[in-house]
This record gives sequence, C-alpha cells and structure tokens, in this order.
Amino acid sequence: MMKGSISVEEGLKNRKIILVFLTSIFLFSFIIAFEGNIKEFKTSPGKRLEIDLQQGGEIEITGWPKSLITVDVDGDEDYLDNLKFHYNNGNLRIKDSHFNRHGQRRLTLVIKVPEKFNIDVETMGGDVQIDNVEGSIEGETMGGELNFSNLKGTLNFSTMGGEVELKNSQVEGEVKTMGGEMTMIDVIGNIKGSTMGGAIHRINRNISKSDDNKSEVIISTMGGEIEVDSAPNGVDASTMGGEIYIGSAGKYVKAKTMGGEITIKEIDGWVKASTMGGEITVNMIGDPQKGKRDVDLSSMGGDITLTVPEGLSMEFDIELTYTKRSMRDYEIICDFPIKIEESESWDYSNGSPRKYIYGTGTVAGGKNRIKIETTNGNIRIKKGK
Repeated sequence: MMKGSISVEEGLKNRKIILVFLTSIFLFSFIIAFEGNIKEFKTSPGKRLEIDLQQGGEIEITGWPKSLITVDVDGDEDYLDNLKFHYNNGNLRIKDSHFNRHGQRRLTLVIKVPEKFNIDVETMGGDVQIDNVEGSIEGETMGGELNFSNLKGTLNFSTMGGEVELKNSQVEGEVKTMGGEMTMIDVIGNIKGSTMGGAIHRINRNISKSDDNKSEVIISTMGGEIEVDSAPNGVDASTMGGEIYIGSAGKYVKAKTMGGEITIKEIDGWVKASTMGGEITVNMIGDPQKGKRDVDLSSMGGDITLTVPEGLSMEFDIELTYTKRSMRDYEIICDFPIKIEESESWDYSNGSPRKYIYGTGTVAGGKNRIKIETTNGNIRIKKGK
C-alpha cells in the first residue's frame, strides 16, 4: 500500500463519523437546549404539537410570542426515561414509549408554544390546561379537568370525568365531559357543550352585543341545571333532570327538561319548551311584527305563564288537563279574547280519570301559533307592555 493511502474500511469509517457529526449539527440547529428536564425546539407559527401519553399525566400549554417550543418535564425518573420527543420540521410529538400495566406514573408537562399553533392531546388521565392559543385544538383525557382560556379557532375536546371551564374565547366546535359541571364565561362562537351529569352555566360578562350575536348556544346535560345568561343568536338547551334558566335570547329558544322549572326571562323570537314536571314562565319581548314568534309550551304537571307583546298576531291552541284526584280547580286566564270550553264527562282512557279545558281563538290575524298544554296547573296568558 502506498504511503498516505487509506483503506476502504478506514474510508467508510471516516464517512460515518462525518455523517454523524453533520447530523448532530443539523439537529442542534433546531433543538436549542436540552438541560435537565427542560427542552427547547425551534418552530414557527402554524406548526403542530402532538401529545400521546398512554400512562397519563398533567398537561399545561400556554401560547407565547416566540417561535419556540419549550417543554418543562417533571415526574417519576423511570417514567421520564421512557418519554420520547419526535421533532420534524417545526412539528413536535411527545409520546411515552411503553405502557406500564402495573399502574400509572406521575408526570407533568408544562409547555409553551407560539400563540398560533395546532394542538392534539391524548392522555389516559390527567388535567389539561390550555391558554392563549389560536388554531385547531383537539384531544381527550380519560379522566381529569379541562381548563381553557383565551382561545381562538376550533376546539373539540372531551374528558371521561371532570369539570370543564372555557372562558374569554372565540371558538367553534364542542367540549364535553362524561360527568362534571361545565362553565362557559365570555365565549363567542358556535361551541357546543355537553355533560353526562352536572350543571351547565353559560355567562357573558364582558362581551359586546355585536360580538355576542355570533354565538348560538347549544348545551345539554344528562342531569343538572342549565343557566344561560344571554344568547342573541338562539339557544338549544336540554337536561334529563334539572331547572333551565335563560336570561335573554334572540331568534329562538328550545328548552327541554325531564323534570324541573323552565324560566325564559326574555325572548325576542320563537319558543319551544317542555318539562315532565315543573312550571314554565316565558316573557316575549321585541317588535311583534318582526320574525317568527310561534310558541309551543308543555308541562306534565305545573303552571304555565306566557307574556306576549301587545299587537302580536296569534292563533290560540290551549289544552288544560286536570285529574279527578287533583286537590284544586285549574283554569285558563287570558288577557286576549278567546273561547273557553270544558269537557262534560271524565275521560278514563289515559289512566287516572281526567277532564279537559280548551282555549281557542284568533287575534290580529292569527299569524303565530300559540300552543300550550299542561296537566294539573293553571295557564296564564298576559299582555306585555
């Protein structure tokens, strides 16, 4: 072999060393820091963060004005050894490498991402908190609280059990919990909220009417009260058991409960409300000549009170049922001229013997149908101011 020549084996070895060296330089141009449990990754707005924790963990994500992802990790040491970070062109995926069948380990991730970023979270259990992020936000936790604030974009998130709070956000999509209370404060957009068991509160404190008009409220619970402060673009609320309170609504209100009172303090539009047992109170406001203003109210047991603006064009279809065992007399009381008729004999075809009182009539042309039904309760129709 000539002096200074290099063997094929040595050449290949040197090429591998150079390749590893160049690869390291390339990676470290994107991974800026790796000190202790804090890691930093270069990125840009609009990229994606994915989290997949098969053993569960607490997750806190905050948007900030830097093109940088930081991850602060805290937890059991043996769990941290199995936490893997997959980086690709500004996108980051965090995943635990194997599932421990002998129980969950403790893990907390505190993450900062650019304010405009997309997030996808899957965890077997743990609270999730996301603040000040605009983008597509989705995921689920098998058990834990959801706490969202200052979000924009789309939001589709669920928990198998835990309270949900969403505030100061403009989002489209759905948030749901299998069991827990849900609170939405100052939220704009068509965001649907549902819980299998717990109260739902939708409250607007600092939203202007022009912004609030973008919101259509759709909420449901399998068991718990519903409170909606205002919904100028309409509200659809249902619960399997609990009271429903609507402070102010426009266009329409749909309200349904299997047991509980329904109160609609102000509605500038049409109404459909029903309860299996409880009183219904509805106050219609606004220009009686504008929009659809049909009313459909029914209760299986309770008083119904409807107030309508003067000048509303109506056709009445009212039915009051009272049973033979009822302890009091019931009646239809109406501020408008209607015809009232009562059945003469007891009806035995529907269980307990019962009689019926009917109210019919047309006012100002009969454009809007006013249908009201109740059992063992009074019906009152009032003329508003």
